[in-house]
Formats: sequence, C-alpha cells, structure tokens
Amino acid sequence: MAVTRVAFPREFDEDVACPCCGSRGLRIFYELRQLPAQSCLVLEDRAEATGFARADLRLGHCEACGFVTNTAFEAEAVEYSQRYEETQGFSPTFSRYARSLAERLVDRFNLAGKTVMEIGCGKGEFLTLLCEIGAGRGIGIDPAYVPSRNTSPAAGKVEVLREFFDESHGRFEPDFICCRHSLEHIGDVRGFLTMLRRSIGDRAGVEVFFDIPDAGRVIREPAFLDIYNEHCSYFTRRSASNAFRTAGFEVTETWLEYADQYLLLTARPGRTALARPEADPEMLAWVATFAERCAATIAHWREVIRRSAAKGERIVVWGSGSKAVAFLSTIGVTDEVEYVVDINPHRHGLYMPGVVQRIEGPEHVRDAPPDLVIAMNAVYLDEIGSMLDRLGVRPVIVGVD
Repeated sequence: MAVTRVAFPREFDEDVACPCCGSRGLRIFYELRQLPAQSCLVLEDRAEATGFARADLRLGHCEACGFVTNTAFEAEAVEYSQRYEETQGFSPTFSRYARSLAERLVDRFNLAGKTVMEIGCGKGEFLTLLCEIGAGRGIGIDPAYVPSRNTSPAAGKVEVLREFFDESHGRFEPDFICCRHSLEHIGDVRGFLTMLRRSIGDRAGVEVFFDIPDAGRVIREPAFLDIYNEHCSYFTRRSASNAFRTAGFEVTETWLEYADQYLLLTARPGRTALARPEADPEMLAWVATFAERCAATIAHWREVIRRSAAKGERIVVWGSGSKAVAFLSTIGVTDEVEYVVDINPHRHGLYMPGVVQRIEGPEHVRDAPPDLVIAMNAVYLDEIGSMLDRLGVRPVIVGVD
C-alpha cells in the first residue's frame, strides 16, 4: 500500500494564477504526496481499496483575495458516479440541522410554490426536504443521484438530471438556486460562478444560497483531516465574498453554522462585477504558522494511536467519509485501527479508497468491543456516546475536531 507523505513547503509560485480572482502568484504552504485520489467512493474489496489511484496535493494561498487552492488538482482523476456515497442523512444530528436549515430558507425566501434548483444535489435529500416543507418544484443536478433512494412523499415534485451543471440549466428559470458542499470540489471557481451568473441572466429576483466548509477553521485549528484531493477549493468569508462579487453577484450575507464548520452565503445577481478583490490579512497570518501547528497536530494523533496500540487496546474510527480517509492516510495508520464504523448502511461491508479497514455498522461493536473510539467529527460525540450506551459498550471516545 502506498504511503501518503506530508511536507510543509514555503515557496512562492509566480506562475500560478488564482482560480478566484486571477491574481498571479500563490504562496505554497502544504503538500501531500500519494494521498488517495478520492475519498467518498465506496469500494467492494480490500485489494481495490489499497490499490486505488493516488494523487498529489499542493495548497497555495492567494494573498490578493485570501483564497486557498490545490494547485496540483486534476479534475479528471475524480469520479462522481453512483459509487459516490456522500450522504450524511443517516445521522440524527445532521438531519436535525438540515431540516432546520431548510425550514429557515423556505421561510426567509418565501419559497412556497416556487421552483428551487440544487446544484450538486447528491441523493436529493435536501432538495426533497425543501419540497416537503413547501417549495413547489425541485430541479436537481448531480451525476451521482440514485432515484431508488428517494422514497419521500415529495419525490414526485423533484426532477433530477444525472449530469453536471452548465449554463443551459438556466432554462428551468428557478426562483431559488442552492449549492451545498459542492463548490469546494470545483477547481475553476471563477469559471463556474460566472457561468452560473450567465445562466440567471437578467432575472434580478433569483436568490442564491451556498453552503461550503469554512477554510478559516481548517487553517486555524488546524484540521488536517479536512484537506484531501476532492476538496480543491478552500474559502473563508472574505475569499468567498470576493469570488461571488468578482463573478457578478451581490453578496447579501455570510455566516457560520454547525459548530462553525460550515460557511453559508446568500447572494443575488448584481449589476457589476468586483474589479479588485479585498485582501484577507488574518488568513495570511494563519497560513504563515500553519506548518508548525499542523505538524504538531499530526504528531499528536500518531502518538495517541501508538500509545493505545502499545497497550493492546482495540482502536476504532467512527465515520468513514472523507475525514476518515484523510485522517488515516495522513497519519499513516494501517493495522493499528481494527475497523471503521459508519451509520450509513450503504457503506457497510465496503472499503474506503486507499484505506485497509473494512467499514462496519454500529452493531459490530458488540462483537468486537473497542477500547478507544476516535470520532472524525466532534459534533457527533453525544450521538455516538448515546448509540454506544444503547449497544452496551463504553469505550473512551475522543473527537478529532
């Protein structure tokens, strides 16, 4: 099995242009060699998982607008198909958040009876939820959609095109456009957002809503497990505003939710595009110290696992999505972690790209009780603890972020 190598270069690449604002020159500050090329695919067997394609990642920071991008990203190396298993909807914690958010959006933008479009709708859960709550019609765009998974009574109000978004989708003339956890997967941010703006045309009343990971938190903490190949674009509130305004949108609000992990943005079509972005000096300072802080965090988790394994304890990772792939690959864990738990039944018995551990359902902990559970997201600690209590297992539980 290939091993991911971590490096912390400090160099200025004058030949690279920022994908958001077009400024020349990016500060390269983090590099991963031979990490799994994808994180959310689920694979049938261990051999396929361990032999999965690898890719390099080089994060560059634009000092002009604050944007961070993977300068080594190759879009053709990423597969978005029905093997792509991204849903978080089996988590009660996440489901409560999604419903609350949908209710607020329907109320705030008066979506009752209106047409809503979701770009990158995944399995259609959030789009269908908007229609359940009151939206009149849902148009989804996503090649990874699985029609049989949508069993909601509102499924008949939803039409999903299994393809990538392009300008022609403006023909549906939606009143509201949302895009949740997809923009960070797009390398050509400026090209995508200007295409979106063109698709709206002169329909000034269209409202736009985006939900993306907050790169400010990722760089500050530092959350190394939120850095992986599929995420090629990293936004702060400032750089996200710059990106949308440069593409011809008027940004109406930005805010943080979900334990400040998610950056939310609303916008509407603007009359003019921002000619010059606003710098993000706070981000510049955090990037400058990222190498030392990230190295210390990675070393800490390596030591946690080393000490536990040395005592003969059974170690389990909870959560098998992108964070787990990044965590296990970056710290170089192989046999020390016995298995990975996920509540999503569509992942059970399968494998993550580049990772040797099999994904099990929560009930498996009864047969192989863990001594240490490492939760990939601390927001789920209460949920995980309650589930383990019901299963009669009481290990030590720690959250990574």
